Amino acid sequence: MPLPFLTADRAFDAADDDVALPFDDHDLWRRPYRPGPWRVGGAALLLLLASFVLLAAMVIAFAGALAGAAGCLGIAALLICGALRILRMGAWVSGHGLRHVALLSTTTLPWAEVKALRTAQQPVRWLGLPRTVQGQALVLVRERDEPLTLLTDHNGDFLSRVEAFERAADTIEAWGAEYGAQR
Repeated sequence: MPLPFLTADRAFDAADDDVALPFDDHDLWRRPYRPGPWRVGGAALLLLLASFVLLAAMVIAFAGALAGAAGCLGIAALLICGALRILRMGAWVSGHGLRHVALLSTTTLPWAEVKALRTAQQPVRWLGLPRTVQGQALVLVRERDEPLTLLTDHNGDFLSRVEAFERAADTIEAWGAEYGAQR
């Protein structure tokens, strides 16, 4: 049952999701795809756990053990920071270059250092876990270093969403073709 209402910024059933808006600034860092349900769900579970830890900190503080409450507040802060970092993970593009945000590291490359962006069939990690499966990956080939896997069709953004992976890979490759050619 389609609902014929408008969301805050666009029509709900608009077919042209990938069209850039006229006020888009290509110098700002942007993720050219939406975070997937696995990534959002994992972050939501961490935030739920953080709320329980904050509740425990409040109970411990009312009981009079301020050191324990401070420890719980620290744990809750780490959980919240982890959830925000999980939501920020992925590939980001701008007119300046390409940025790959992982859980504990961020790699930023100007377009001049990007030799090629290509989609390859290779073993990929399933949801970032050590288990590997055969899948597709968007690979960044650099001028002087080993290739870097930016996206896979089995990560938290694209598991069970093959069309979204192909659209995101095509978009990032288009950014690379547009800005990488200006060397």
